[in-house]
Amino acid sequence: MRPETETELAVVGAGPAGLCAAIEAARRGVRTTLVDENPRPGGQLFKQIHKFFGSHRHGAGVRGFRIGEELLAEIERSDVRVLLDTVVFGFHDDNTLGLYRGGTVLPLRARRTVLATGALEKPLTFRGWTLPGVMGAGAVQTMINLHGVLPGARVLMVGSGNVGLIVAYQLIQAGATVVAVVEALPAVSGWHVHAAKIRRLGVPVLLSHTVLEARGGDSVEQAVIAPIDGRCRIDGRGERRLDVDLVCIAVGLRPLSELAELARCRLGFVAPLGGFLPLHDETMKSSRPEVYVAGDLAGIEEASTAMEEGKLAGLSAARSLGKLSRREYARLAEEIMDNLAELRLGSFGEERRRCKDEILLRYRSLNAAEASAGGR
Repeated sequence: MRPETETELAVVGAGPAGLCAAIEAARRGVRTTLVDENPRPGGQLFKQIHKFFGSHRHGAGVRGFRIGEELLAEIERSDVRVLLDTVVFGFHDDNTLGLYRGGTVLPLRARRTVLATGALEKPLTFRGWTLPGVMGAGAVQTMINLHGVLPGARVLMVGSGNVGLIVAYQLIQAGATVVAVVEALPAVSGWHVHAAKIRRLGVPVLLSHTVLEARGGDSVEQAVIAPIDGRCRIDGRGERRLDVDLVCIAVGLRPLSELAELARCRLGFVAPLGGFLPLHDETMKSSRPEVYVAGDLAGIEEASTAMEEGKLAGLSAARSLGKLSRREYARLAEEIMDNLAELRLGSFGEERRRCKDEILLRYRSLNAAEASAGGR
């Protein structure tokens, strides 16, 4: 087998988690290959023009794209082999990944793999949802922050999570008018610091509301919204029509778990973390011992958390390959886990920490059940 078709560690996904995993592993002397289907690494970081929150250890006060630039510079200084415009379409029993690159199918056999495939936006269906001008928040963010294109002048934002609130503010910065933010829940679901920014600019946040219809000829010209009760029943008496040319959908993300399924990693459903995701232990190891997971694939959280999980996955893979001592690994892993615990403080973080504990318990129960079955 040619040398370029073998690696000690394959990292799939060059977003914040994947970049950090590759960097940490390469620092410990692991021969690492980083694979991503996009033409440029960095993932969501280059869409994030806002400053990070938290402590300075987590990049507080630094804009997301600056953090992305720092990580890419570190990748360039390392011995990481980077394969862009490359799709991973298969995962075989002998730990060989199937790659499609430049019209050619290639095998990549790895002793260990870190899956950091990220997340996919959840859709929302309503009458007229296929009209041009109904877009996901991620697509809108890509257009305004990466390509400098304003996809609409008057916007209805659907969803008041952090993504919806941040993208609403960024649309205003780009010159659009956000007519309203509608939220089906009776309370804002994102951080109030983000909600306060758009409220100060006069954007109404309509709680217990939903979008019923997008209207228009060749594209969106109007949106119909209405209040709902606690059982999601529509109150037609409060129906309103808004003149907009963009309906931006920000109703959550789900882990992009298809490759993990191909790798036969056991999945579990954890609603607060986005849905189905690979069960994993505290070292980020999945139910398949050679495969580690990190970032949004391991549960929807913030970019800072994804980076810490990526570091932990990279270190854990390096440790399993004998590249650092147990003592050194324990010291570094403890520091990362302390950082993760700090990121999961507060009302939002508490639920995520509880969910991570639940994943760990289910992972251990799975291992115990399989060990018991194997002993019979």
